[in-house]
Amino acid sequence: MTDFFEPPDVSKSQWGSQHSHLSTPKPLEYILILIVVSTASDLGVLYDYLKGFGFRVLVANDGPSALTIVDYITPDIILLDTRLPGRQDGFEVCRRLKAQDNTKHIPVIFITGQTNTVDKVRGFTVGAVDYITKPIQSEEVLVRLKTHLTIQSLQMALAEQNTRLQEEIMEREKLIEELDAFSHTVAHDLKNPLAVIVSYSQYLQKFCTTMSVEDLQDQANTILRNGRRMSNIINELLLLSSVRKEEVETEALDMSSIVAEVMDRLAYLLDEYKAELVFPPEGDWPVVRGYGPWVEAIWTNYISNAIKYGGRPPRIELGAKTDSGEMVEFWVKDNGPGLSEEKQKQLFAPFTRLNQVSVEGHGLGLSIVQRIVEKLSGKVGVKSEGVPGKGSTFSFYLPH
Repeated sequence: MTDFFEPPDVSKSQWGSQHSHLSTPKPLEYILILIVVSTASDLGVLYDYLKGFGFRVLVANDGPSALTIVDYITPDIILLDTRLPGRQDGFEVCRRLKAQDNTKHIPVIFITGQTNTVDKVRGFTVGAVDYITKPIQSEEVLVRLKTHLTIQSLQMALAEQNTRLQEEIMEREKLIEELDAFSHTVAHDLKNPLAVIVSYSQYLQKFCTTMSVEDLQDQANTILRNGRRMSNIINELLLLSSVRKEEVETEALDMSSIVAEVMDRLAYLLDEYKAELVFPPEGDWPVVRGYGPWVEAIWTNYISNAIKYGGRPPRIELGAKTDSGEMVEFWVKDNGPGLSEEKQKQLFAPFTRLNQVSVEGHGLGLSIVQRIVEKLSGKVGVKSEGVPGKGSTFSFYLPH
């Protein structure tokens, strides 16, 4: 015998006025109770009383039927007779319920005509939360239901809070690890250009009166170049901080103007490396949504890496295309030595630097790019055959 979600026989106003003491974590009409009893008189008392209150009620008269029901529908609480026909009594049904991941959280209240301690201990041992003794007292049933539904609700809320807390702890541990690597990277990358600036400044202070104009110019250029490197590092630190904290509003972007601004920022680097850039026609830049300063930072990182890690002299191609979905792919292709599969996997790891010995630079850029693109609901990518001269293609995708 089963009853699936029949409308309540008593209105909220009726039970609310007659039983104002009854309060559960959610409205009664949303609470599903499974009654597992074999005696018609016990079933009649429980079924009519609980339906009258507005509970939704399912009924099973033996163990196999109860276990079949919970495979398809999950009740909020189960009233389970310890004495059931067949080979599965109430204790065995409870044991099976508690052994399954999808049902072990459901509170089980035993119904028993026995009052001996052995049966009660056995019931608690297999996972029951309470007992109701026969003859059944309706008011007692309501009080026990209310108590254990409330406990269940509090346990679920606590489990959710614990899950959120664990996620926060893991995120903070990850952040601490990143900050450790971050501080080491920044200290190293600021120390090198600073040492050059201090050394050359001391040399100028001591010998400037005896140096030729050409030597003075060379010394000044070296100081300026290293000062710019320090400035870029500091700017990326500020950018990383803003990406972590800020929520920005996206808008349609004029990619041609953004790329032109990046070219102005990197003019000194383009000149230093004698780099050649190939652009798509001005009207061929697709329109996407994003945040201009962040997208400018993406192009700056990709292009500056292509200049430093590319061929000699660097030849860099910029492009864009709309894929079959709702995203637009932008890319920067260099003519460098290419990247192995192992290095490609490490590229966007926080603060990882490639070719540390042969190429100056710092490891913040690609980590920042990934954070920016993910915040703008996009993704990053890299393609490389690892063949000298064929280079690598770095891409990012943004929504229309």
